[in-house]
Amino acid sequence: MKKNVLIVTYYWPPAGGPGVQRWLKFVKYLPEFNVNPIVYIPEHANYPLIDTSLQADVSKDLTILKTPIKEPYKLARLLSGNKVTTISKGIITESKKQSRVERLMLYVRGNFFIPDARKSWVKPSVSFLSNYISKHDIDTVITTGPPHSLHLIGLQLQADLNIKWIADFRDPWTTIGYHKELKLTPASQAKHKQLEHQVLNAADAVIVTSNPTKTEFEAITTKPIHVITNGYDTVKTEQIVLDKKFTLSHIGSLLSKRNPKILWRVLSDLVKERKDFAEDFQLNIIGSIGEDVLKSLEKFKLDGYINNVGYVSHQEAITYQKQSQLLLLIEIDSKDTQCIIPGKLFEYMVSNRPILAMGPVGSDVEQIIKTTNTGQYFLYTEYNGLKREVLKYYEAFKQGTLQSHPLGLQKYSRRSLTETLSKLL
Repeated sequence: MKKNVLIVTYYWPPAGGPGVQRWLKFVKYLPEFNVNPIVYIPEHANYPLIDTSLQADVSKDLTILKTPIKEPYKLARLLSGNKVTTISKGIITESKKQSRVERLMLYVRGNFFIPDARKSWVKPSVSFLSNYISKHDIDTVITTGPPHSLHLIGLQLQADLNIKWIADFRDPWTTIGYHKELKLTPASQAKHKQLEHQVLNAADAVIVTSNPTKTEFEAITTKPIHVITNGYDTVKTEQIVLDKKFTLSHIGSLLSKRNPKILWRVLSDLVKERKDFAEDFQLNIIGSIGEDVLKSLEKFKLDGYINNVGYVSHQEAITYQKQSQLLLLIEIDSKDTQCIIPGKLFEYMVSNRPILAMGPVGSDVEQIIKTTNTGQYFLYTEYNGLKREVLKYYEAFKQGTLQSHPLGLQKYSRRSLTETLSKLL
């Protein structure tokens, strides 16, 4: 008999972006490992990104529970227009360049909606799920955040019903990069810390996506913490023809602080120094991009080489990955981002295209790229090495030999990761 597991998640198709992928894929494969997933999601959620193509991964046999959610971002959008949309996507303008409206919205978001803007969904969800769990054979609940308010649903259900509760953290809580941008008062910061401590010490088990996050949480709780990374799934595409140009493609959001000026400088210098490079080079930006990043590219006179595609479906993103010559993986240069492993890394790794990654010292991304032989990783200070590597890739492109030679990728497949999760369940 299959074990019934209730999964509480905010992001679910038709939501787009990286937040939806993790549990969409776990749910897809869990039935193969004697687990029957039941998914609880908000009704009429205000998702910042939509990708209807992901609905193809949702089984018709899956039980999906829904209750309405009040979304403050809907009202905020009426008052501020596009600003709230970019903030909800995680694109926050540098403090010194923020408008009065942006500063006010960030202050309200940080201090009046703790832990986040979906906190009003907690109480009705607990009421609905308590009744459902009592009538069905469910003894395990999984909550996944962000939004971290969903962990408060698990916290209350555990207290009321004495069920097993697992808290899954796709990102950290109080050390995530944007947390510092919310203009928190000392009291609000203390409240976040208190809730984080309460959740980590009440959950029967905690799942994280990286080793640095595990280390961070081990200083807060003695509860078992398991690292289950994100991964890749097999996606069928039509016959792929590589780009004729030397395309460097970044897929996903380029936040304001995710702005590798040293890379822009390298590319700008190569454009000036080599006529052939200037003729062949193209920078593909697939996804949302911050104004600060665009201005930096203009400053380095690279705006004429940009193909600014914007947001595309997951299926289209996979096609861009496989046809690009070189894939860019850019993370903010901060200690806080050592624990961030973008979900796209694993899809990059199976695209057969080399990865050029940049980020902080001590990142898990560097170790994964190194052990899988899927590309090169650089710090924000390595101009000479970065320039040599771009030229090396370019010469291989001219010779028609540019490709990746990956090793040991199978353990990062969504199915293998789901098997690991099933053993924990």
